[in-house]
Amino acid sequence: MLDSLSLSSLLSLFFIMLIASGLSGLLFLHPRVPLSYLRIHISIVALPPLVSLVALVNSSESGNIGPWYLDSLAWLMAFFVLAIGLIIQRFSVRYLMGDRSYRKYFTLFTFTTGAASIAWLSGDFRLMVIFWGSTLVGLTLLIRLNSAWKVTSEAAKVSGRLFMLSWFSLLFAITWLFQVTGQWQLSLALTNENLAQLGTWEKTGINLLIVLAVIIPAAQWPFQRWLIESVVAPTPVSAIMHAGLVNAGGIMLARFSPLFNGDIASIILLLVASISVLIGSGISLVQVDYKRQLVGSTIGQMGFMLIQCALGAYIAAIIHLVLHGLFKDTLFLQAGSAVRRFEVSTRVNERLSYLWIMAGRALSLVVGVAFWLMAPGEGYQLISALILGWSLSVSWTQLVAFGMGRIGRIVGFAFLGGAAIIYFIIHNLFNVLLHTTVFQSVQPPMPVVIIVVCLLLFGSTLGTWAARNRSSVSFAVLYLWLVRLGEAKPKSVESHPNYLKQYLS
Repeated sequence: MLDSLSLSSLLSLFFIMLIASGLSGLLFLHPRVPLSYLRIHISIVALPPLVSLVALVNSSESGNIGPWYLDSLAWLMAFFVLAIGLIIQRFSVRYLMGDRSYRKYFTLFTFTTGAASIAWLSGDFRLMVIFWGSTLVGLTLLIRLNSAWKVTSEAAKVSGRLFMLSWFSLLFAITWLFQVTGQWQLSLALTNENLAQLGTWEKTGINLLIVLAVIIPAAQWPFQRWLIESVVAPTPVSAIMHAGLVNAGGIMLARFSPLFNGDIASIILLLVASISVLIGSGISLVQVDYKRQLVGSTIGQMGFMLIQCALGAYIAAIIHLVLHGLFKDTLFLQAGSAVRRFEVSTRVNERLSYLWIMAGRALSLVVGVAFWLMAPGEGYQLISALILGWSLSVSWTQLVAFGMGRIGRIVGFAFLGGAAIIYFIIHNLFNVLLHTTVFQSVQPPMPVVIIVVCLLLFGSTLGTWAARNRSSVSFAVLYLWLVRLGEAKPKSVESHPNYLKQYLS
């Protein structure tokens, strides 16, 4: 167990290591420093996440140390962002070799992830806004670092404008909150006594500003354009934005959870996120470009994460954002070797497979209903039951129903059982890690949750219908609309980088 003195020492050590990483990045910018120094820089960059991991494992209580609010969520996010940044920088050592901005990439990577980690350790709203703004600036600079290519400059302009809107929205929200409560400290401003000073419309206004600040970096409809444009950035940049920065909305909403009381802001967030789930899923299905498929998937996944937040399931949202970050990081870093293999499926007994499919659907229905009946009054339980039943049905079909013979079905059973065990282990682990973090929320009215469920069911039904009616005019219209929605603007597309012509002449 760590007492306040040792926690303070760990915090000091963390910032010393973080400053050392920043200075190392600046040193690497000097042209006289050999490229071989990069190995030393990577070693230095590995120290801050190591310190944050030690603090996370030993954190038994939360509290303020000066302007810093230290609980398990703060240390978890600091470790997660810095660890993802370390992995991507190590990957980029060879991947970005030869790029004219090679040195700048690593310096910006270091400063961007460092600023993000400080933002989530901040217990003072002013520090949080400053360092979150620095993170958005760093991400914009990473997108436009290859300024000779006009496409990246255009993508950076689109991203920068929306990021500025998001940042100012957060700034106005916390300034408004300070004007009413008189507190800049997170733990003091969000107490029940101070929140009681907020009128209904004041609270709704602040919540709407926070929702706007959250959905823009999460690339939610109708602000998904910046993420679609940003696919022109180098793959490591896409990896860090999808894995460590786009999902920041879940952390921000968790921090401001005492403000949300199921009012109109929560309902708007729920509806916008639900629409984004459908749009993102559709984009990922119709795009043939691998990175655009991942962009669509991220839009949908972030939508579901915000649905979890709107329904008060903050621990589930934190689990989602961490696992999604690790998953997307892996997919982006292997983007260069993503090649589809088309194999002819040979099913020996179609009749037997159909019986297994129906058995799986019946089992999924029973499991989903049983899960919902565990807490029928909670909105998130209803949506979770829907997702659980649907996921089990799809997994059963792919792993068991279409398994090759008895051995194939046994393996499918083993995978399903193993996935269930891993899920419960991860869920319990996060419950232990986040036991010192206090989440407060009031769920939106059940009729709104039912509308969201109907919306998701409609999207699923529409997708199933489209898959079976590919020759219809309606399918063509839907398909082309989703393709257009997932494409960048014409001025952001270039068949061949014009700045490379000087090397070809």
